[in-house]
Amino acid sequence: MRLPLIPPDKLSAEQTPLYEAFKGQIDGGFTGFKTMREDGALLGPWSVWIQEPKVGEATRVFLDAISTMGRLSDEVKQIAILAVGSRFKAAYEMYAHAAVGGRDGLSADKMAAVCAGQKPTDMTREEATAFNVAMALLDGGVLPGPTYDAARDELGQGALNELIQIVGLYALVSITLNAYDVPTEELES
Repeated sequence: MRLPLIPPDKLSAEQTPLYEAFKGQIDGGFTGFKTMREDGALLGPWSVWIQEPKVGEATRVFLDAISTMGRLSDEVKQIAILAVGSRFKAAYEMYAHAAVGGRDGLSADKMAAVCAGQKPTDMTREEATAFNVAMALLDGGVLPGPTYDAARDELGQGALNELIQIVGLYALVSITLNAYDVPTEELES
């Protein structure tokens, strides 16, 4: 980790309300994996975002907005997020979202394949669509028309909008994790 983890008693006046908001966000759905050190210091991307409260708050609001869109199933969202983590080789993202994906009903084999950048053969149509869109977006350039049209036909425009936003958000998360070399749960105390 390239930035120091900040225990709650060392937070600035500007960081403290963001810390509390992040804790609420974590408790609201980011469970099943390690998000906090024993002394209360945030782990994962939150450990970076707390460093710059204005950016951290904007990211928190963005994450909340996307998390509450609610048009995609949890399984489909986790396929997209794991595909992004895989492409960026973001260890913490894959660690965290494999835990969430398992909780949401994805099989270990399916998640392992996605984390390896491979398309599992046992995906639902919606999961396959999410994987295809995520991988196409991560290749760069304009999302191909046939991919966009097939996804819109399969998911509907609103769910496709949510999917595209999820891919963008978790690309940001992955880049953040990789830039600051954020490890998985085996962090120093």
